Amino acid sequence: MPDPDSIAVFFLASVVLGIAPGPDNIFVLAQSALYGSRAGLTVTIGLCTGLLVHTLAVALGVAALFQTSEWAFNTLKIIGAAYLLYLAWRAFSASADRPEPESAGSVETGQLYRRGIIMNVTNPKVSIFFLAFLPQFTDPSQGVLWIQMVVLGLVFILATILVFGSVSLLAGTLGGWLTRSPSAQRILNSVAGVVFAGLAIRLLLDGV
Repeated sequence: MPDPDSIAVFFLASVVLGIAPGPDNIFVLAQSALYGSRAGLTVTIGLCTGLLVHTLAVALGVAALFQTSEWAFNTLKIIGAAYLLYLAWRAFSASADRPEPESAGSVETGQLYRRGIIMNVTNPKVSIFFLAFLPQFTDPSQGVLWIQMVVLGLVFILATILVFGSVSLLAGTLGGWLTRSPSAQRILNSVAGVVFAGLAIRLLLDGV
């Protein structure tokens, strides 16, 4: 078990990293603006489920595969980018085909949850980041290393829930105001499509 001081420093670092603009919090912001705060919170839980997968991958050493195998790394990137492009297409289609604002209930909770998981799990750079970040806060004298990494991963998830939850509430409030206007809703869907497409391109080109 990491010592309390290390956990405190790690938690603060995790909060700062969560606030810094990145694919995950931009994704939460877009989904919250489109479908409401509850949708953003659901996506956040999905993302955190993905973080749990990355945490276990690092603890078990699986993440090292993505660091050494270019094929595995690129395959996962392509899958993630393809899914983001699919979401972009859905957003652009909604802009053209649905003149009325979409309600938060128009997308099922399970679907939003899965979006969060897929968005996070298909980004191999998260596992590599964890592989580089978590060990810095472990200490062999404090116990079994993989257990320490799991604990730190859970602390990171807690920080993510707090930061992304706040993003969801703020963006959901703004999105709720915008969706009262059909024209604003169409613009919001178009912006979301551009964001998703941009995230897909960034994922594909990152590291090229």
